[in-house]
Amino acid sequence: MEKKLDIDWANLSFGFMPTDYNVRIYNRQGEWGKLEVSSSQTINLHMAATCLHYGQECFEGMKAFRGKDGQIRIFRAEDNAKRMQDTCKGLLMAELPTDRFVDAIENVVKLNERFVPPYESGASLYIRPLLIGTGPQVGVKPSDEYMFIVFVTPVGPYFKGGFSTNPYVITRQYDRAAPLGTGCFKVGGNYAASLRASSWAHERGYAAEFYLDAREKKYIDECGAANFFGIKDNTYITPKSDSILPSITNRSLMQLAEDMGLKVERRPIPEEELATFDEAGACGTAAVISPISFIDDPEKDKKYEFFKQGAAGSISEKLYHALRAIQYGDAPDTHQWVKTIK
Repeated sequence: MEKKLDIDWANLSFGFMPTDYNVRIYNRQGEWGKLEVSSSQTINLHMAATCLHYGQECFEGMKAFRGKDGQIRIFRAEDNAKRMQDTCKGLLMAELPTDRFVDAIENVVKLNERFVPPYESGASLYIRPLLIGTGPQVGVKPSDEYMFIVFVTPVGPYFKGGFSTNPYVITRQYDRAAPLGTGCFKVGGNYAASLRASSWAHERGYAAEFYLDAREKKYIDECGAANFFGIKDNTYITPKSDSILPSITNRSLMQLAEDMGLKVERRPIPEEELATFDEAGACGTAAVISPISFIDDPEKDKKYEFFKQGAAGSISEKLYHALRAIQYGDAPDTHQWVKTIK
């Protein structure tokens, strides 16, 4: 008989909590092996593994949701598999086929079903697929062995307060990724490169840093670890840049915006255009949408304001609730984004 979990679901932070199992698949001699189930929270890794020395690693972020009907749903798993495959191409890593990726996700969620938070608790089960180069190399070259691992942990909202407005600050002294670099791939190096900027922003009382393009410092790039979007003239506008991670959440919001009758534009956005937006937000798996209250530009002594008194704009709110309704099974899944765990 399973031991009852003593978890305060409504007050979970966005952090790590141990669960029962993780799943692993090894790639040796160019072939992916069978899926293995483990209860260990550690991995045995060679000290010369390429992931440690040359950054051959990538990951994804996903969530599972328990609906009102008690069923568990995962969101756009095939798209996460495709994005990981694109990253593997960029880093010359072994690509895990989509069916193997999705099967691993389904298995790890089933194995940890008791950690999927209840409906309307405000929490969800975060899913972290990770692929690393494990073969020992001293020369700079791709690994000959890889390990794919998926662990899960229940989480609360990414930002304290959930769907509430947050302030951002533009940084020019730090870049997240170089032009023609790895910005469009979900690799740990991009996040390591953002730590100083993130710390700088937090020390000044902001939720996150706001990046301009690394080449000209003229166009909008990323919002911390999330994509940016702005709303004006009944149009959903999001940046186009080769340095931006292609967010699955952003793609979903663009589709929902079209469904609601909005125009959708993906194009370069100069900083000055921020002053013309009625609403603005950061979007990604962790927060879905984090409405932006204002963006400060200390170097130009400018402040771009969007929402006041903690209330998000009507379109951002509609998009947020529309996406969550699909994820929880409260609205029809007309785009076949959801997979129900059987």
